[in-house]
Amino acid sequence: MRDLGFVRVGAATPKMRVADADYNTEKILSLVNEALKKGIKIIVFPELCITGYTCGDLFFQKELYESNLRNVDRIVKFSATEKDIVIIIGFYLIVEDMLFNCGGVIHNGKIHGVVPKKYLPNHNEFYEKRWFVSGFDFIKKIDSVKINGERVPFGNIIFENKNLSFSLEICEELWAAIPPSSQLCVNGAKIIFNLSASNEIVSKSNYRKKLVSMQSAKNICGYVYSSSGVNESTTDLVFGGETLIFENGILLEEGGRFNRESKLIYSEIDLDKLVHDRINNKTFSECSAFNRDMSIIKVDMDEIVYDIDEFGITREFSKSPFVPFTGPGLDERCEEIFQIQTNALAKRLSHTNIKNVVIGISGGLDSTLALLVSYKTFKLLKVDVKNIIGITMPGFGTSDQTYKNALNLMKKLGITHKEISIKEAVLKHFKDINHDPSITDVTYENSQARERTQILMDIANEKGALVIGTGDLSEAALGWSTYNGDHMSMYSVNFGVPKTLVKFVIKWLSEKSDFMDGELKELLISILDTPISPELLPVDETGKIIQKTEMEIGPYVLNDFFLFHFIRNGYNPEKILYLSKYVFEEEYSYEFLKNSLINFYKRFFSQQFKRSCVPDGPKVGTVSLSPRGDWRMPSDAEVSTWLKKLK
Repeated sequence: MRDLGFVRVGAATPKMRVADADYNTEKILSLVNEALKKGIKIIVFPELCITGYTCGDLFFQKELYESNLRNVDRIVKFSATEKDIVIIIGFYLIVEDMLFNCGGVIHNGKIHGVVPKKYLPNHNEFYEKRWFVSGFDFIKKIDSVKINGERVPFGNIIFENKNLSFSLEICEELWAAIPPSSQLCVNGAKIIFNLSASNEIVSKSNYRKKLVSMQSAKNICGYVYSSSGVNESTTDLVFGGETLIFENGILLEEGGRFNRESKLIYSEIDLDKLVHDRINNKTFSECSAFNRDMSIIKVDMDEIVYDIDEFGITREFSKSPFVPFTGPGLDERCEEIFQIQTNALAKRLSHTNIKNVVIGISGGLDSTLALLVSYKTFKLLKVDVKNIIGITMPGFGTSDQTYKNALNLMKKLGITHKEISIKEAVLKHFKDINHDPSITDVTYENSQARERTQILMDIANEKGALVIGTGDLSEAALGWSTYNGDHMSMYSVNFGVPKTLVKFVIKWLSEKSDFMDGELKELLISILDTPISPELLPVDETGKIIQKTEMEIGPYVLNDFFLFHFIRNGYNPEKILYLSKYVFEEEYSYEFLKNSLINFYKRFFSQQFKRSCVPDGPKVGTVSLSPRGDWRMPSDAEVSTWLKKLK
């Protein structure tokens, strides 16, 4: 049995009959049996699911109440024989001659606690205060009640064990200005289960979904929502049976509405990610510290372990987590990325009152994006694009394709362009340091990179210009740059953009940008199709690139996947390897994935010294490696702890 920090949760809407507790319980238990087969560890049902929400004055009838309790006991006894699932049900309870609308947590033949509803809607179509009493004041006076002869905790409860903590919210409480779930989350609950009976009117579903999304995001929690289905509909009300599973603002699963039969949805909540984000979010930490509520009851439960090897995972993990989602909103997201880059550069140029920039143009992806950012920035500032000085510096590994692409790109954009070959200068340098140019080692490669940087810096001094760095986030993570060569610039516009996103933004620009025409689009497509290479080793006899970056450091799609989950989510090596196998199984073997991850860790740890002294550059996404911002890491940290499990 292996636990990788996931727990599979479910939200169910049973087919039901109003005021028929026996029938409803049959449907509930049928769904529990289905959930057990699917590996669901916690399942939530709608508000008052035992009897139905719309019973009205029948709630006052002793016969219905006793049937309600009898069927609660039936579910408790069922759980004693099926010990592998937590069942959250809605029922009502008489306490000291008052009726309370409640949610109960059942596991291993026991009711572990009962949570009374606190906010009772009593406006428009709702009339709950006719039947029920708010639990607000009552839970301050009593902390337990008897149900079917057993005394159980009663009040604001967080249910917890070694690896999990969760709590309940009931329908209207989500809509309150300060939902109880906010207080429960800052006091430790990581998942909120909402038992609801929310009727349908036009556009209510969209609003309801936004509420669940925002509540899960604000509280950095999982939020599992189950509402009464169409068979609850009666008199003037229609119910749709909305079921939702959110995690930190992201929709994992939804069940649709107006299903005539029982409905069950499920997904996996990533507890590791929630803990990581809460620890890193100091605002959340301060809310937790300042809002401790001693009235909240903590109830211990048996350990719940989700065996990843038996049940796997069903939720989606993107192969390119840095790349924006497709579909509606895609243009807006790409525009935002480009705007962040251009406005960052505009601020630096305005602040320094510099009117010129210098960029090394290789004909590759990174320098292309940096040039397009600069071009758009100069248009934004209403400065002549001739003040952009693009320099192509062919060397021993420059291919005809990249050389032509570099020249054509600069000419097409109408910037000032120069060509300065570095071959003679580098050969002279080899002679000065007594290096044999036939030995194509690291000295051979890095001498070229440093010569190019020297040219850019000196021309910038001559022209009173800013050297624009072209290196991206992926290269910074892997240390794929020459120290004090392409590692250095005066402002690095791509530093927050990983390689997979660089390609995506250029592709988007080729299709959507306002300064794009047919010829420029074809040129960008040619650049996108060019193998990624530093072009520091000689080309082959046909003039084609032989030094391909991804053959040396591994595919960027894998390295960016590793980087995202290592930095953004704080996952351990075992979890990253599992997820990489899950999403890349058809492309790469398990051994290749493992070796690639080992190589990633080794490079990331050994190359921190380069990241400790990088130029300024804009933060674009949630992952940044700036030593002044998001990532503070000692240059001499050991990688052995991360490699032990993999080896």
